[in-house]
Amino acid sequence: MSKNKHIEEMTTLETEFNREIGVFGGVSIIGGIMIGSGIFYLGSYVLQRTGMSLGLSLLAWIVGGLVTLLAGLCYAELGVSMPRAGGSTVYLTEAFHPMVGFLRGFTDWIIGGPGSVAAMAIALPTAMRSFFEISDMQIKIIATVLIILLTFYNLFGIKQGAFLQNISMVAKLVPILIILFAALFMGEQSPDLTLKPMVGGDASIFQIVKMIAFATVASLWAYEGWTNLNSMTEEMKDPKKNLPRALIFGIGGITILYTLFNYAIYKVLPYNEIVSNIDAGNLYLGTEAAIRVLGNTGGVIVSIGMALAMFGGLNGLIIAQPRMYYAMAVEGHFFKSFAKLHPKYKVPTAALIVQMLISIVLVFSRDLDQLTSLVVFTAMLYNLLTIVAVIVMRKKYPEIERPYKMFMYPYSVILTIILFSGLVLNTLFEDPVNAFLGLVVQVIGVVVYIYFDKKLKKEKV
Repeated sequence: MSKNKHIEEMTTLETEFNREIGVFGGVSIIGGIMIGSGIFYLGSYVLQRTGMSLGLSLLAWIVGGLVTLLAGLCYAELGVSMPRAGGSTVYLTEAFHPMVGFLRGFTDWIIGGPGSVAAMAIALPTAMRSFFEISDMQIKIIATVLIILLTFYNLFGIKQGAFLQNISMVAKLVPILIILFAALFMGEQSPDLTLKPMVGGDASIFQIVKMIAFATVASLWAYEGWTNLNSMTEEMKDPKKNLPRALIFGIGGITILYTLFNYAIYKVLPYNEIVSNIDAGNLYLGTEAAIRVLGNTGGVIVSIGMALAMFGGLNGLIIAQPRMYYAMAVEGHFFKSFAKLHPKYKVPTAALIVQMLISIVLVFSRDLDQLTSLVVFTAMLYNLLTIVAVIVMRKKYPEIERPYKMFMYPYSVILTIILFSGLVLNTLFEDPVNAFLGLVVQVIGVVVYIYFDKKLKKEKV
């Protein structure tokens, strides 16, 4: 195949998918996946990692959002220049080697996709325990039913899935915003936002930077999920304009939301109560703040908000992840059935159903927590490689059309690479067990790739 022909195939807007997702739909998918129950408790982990400093914790949330936004803009450049389903699997294949793109998708298939779906499905009925007595087995059954119902719902086309995502996005923002504004305007505390740790004695600048980096990794758990929109580029209306807009509005808006939400908590809860709650293992500071300003009604609003947030996140994950597996199959290194779209509804039916089955198995797995804890490290690793791909693609294919270009290139991309490299290295030192397990999955992926590659070569002979 000639280079010009290959470039034409990479950049074409022709697709077998139905284009049904606009800017708001894109923002809803990003927000639907990103905004989950974590908004109510992840602030506790960020605080612990910053030596219980309110100022440093807010800074970590802002840094996490800015790092995510910079990475999102890099993804936007790649997405509009190669508007194809599969997202980073496509970009890594073109920039480096098909094996690298495959490993990204394989890791998501084993760890990211079904593991996140299973965890979200379990978390939703668990949040309802404050209203109903639900046994562990009943939670697993409810989670299984949710996965089955939403998977089958999304088998009937992206239009229906996107509609449900839009509705759930608006519905879950309402209770969150009620709590946010009530806390901001009714909170009577004057939080100390000094940029220094409150426990552990004096810290050097180097130690403070290290704390912020470790806390930023914790905040990235809440920001996780924004990359999924790039996997659905072929289902977006005018992706060359709408993909960058959706990423900017989605990530930027959520950064502001997370930072304000945690500041609102500090306005309501006295510092000593924040510390005592975390020490006692009560990490849901958002719930405590809501009850403080709105009474028992606040507790009900939080529970409703968490349920809606997790429902939207679950639906978004079920929609987005199979598009990556589809891209791997089209490239030739995965199950052929994953590359087939339903003749009427234009969705990757087999990929959706297999994801459902693996997710159900994981719901009943004792290793679920360990599995899902790997998501952030492996996601950071491949996000780093995808950001590097921006520079590689500029040099490898300088002539392809780029309707959106990363601002202040190459300095902004180099800065993003440095930030992500620091976070990856920090995780390697701070959480070596999960980092090692994540790397083991890559080794397994190489073996699987070699198997499919040999099979593909035999078919071509």
